[in-house]
Amino acid sequence: MNGYTRPDFTRCALITIDLQNDFVGTDAPASIPGTQAVVPHVVRALQCFRQLRRPIVHVVRLYCDDGSNADLCRREAIEGGLRVVSPGSDGAELVDVLKPDPADRLDAEWLLAGEAQRLSDYEYVMYKPRWGAFFRTSLAAFLQEWGCNTVAFVGCNFPNCPRTSIYEASERDLRVILLTDAVSQLYPQGEAELGKIGVNLLTTAALVQAVEEVLA
Repeated sequence: MNGYTRPDFTRCALITIDLQNDFVGTDAPASIPGTQAVVPHVVRALQCFRQLRRPIVHVVRLYCDDGSNADLCRREAIEGGLRVVSPGSDGAELVDVLKPDPADRLDAEWLLAGEAQRLSDYEYVMYKPRWGAFFRTSLAAFLQEWGCNTVAFVGCNFPNCPRTSIYEASERDLRVILLTDAVSQLYPQGEAELGKIGVNLLTTAALVQAVEEVLA
């Protein structure tokens, strides 16, 4: 950590990655081991940011049933009938405990058109068409509009979308935090590699304490 990578908790946004029923549920078609266990930590981080009215973005995947917008490694399976985070399905929804209101549902048509769905004055959902949260999304513009220079990532699963999103954030000269107890499939070599590019590895409790000390 140095002066350029040290988190600025007064200008921090929380980004959740792919915390949708089809990836989180233990019996889900694309269940990611360990993801259910990180949900309580994600909830704690969300509660903190909501209480302080700080920006939150839930970034999600949506796979059209014809496979046309899927990654090449998954397209054939979806064309063959696999249904994962299908637009409008319950499996595509954010896990209920992560929503500001459990009655909220994703507007798949709006999201697939590239628009951000507003859940509150400071909380939004965005659809990403590939691994990274910045690829063909309005996330960078959103962060600039909010004056954010620091992003904290949580979600599933580290080797794929969170890791890609972290590197994208670093490429944009953002200060980056990964909540180590709020992301699934994290492993020691991955942590070491993140440290080498200036990513701040914090527990949820440490982030909450830091944010509350600065902003409460």
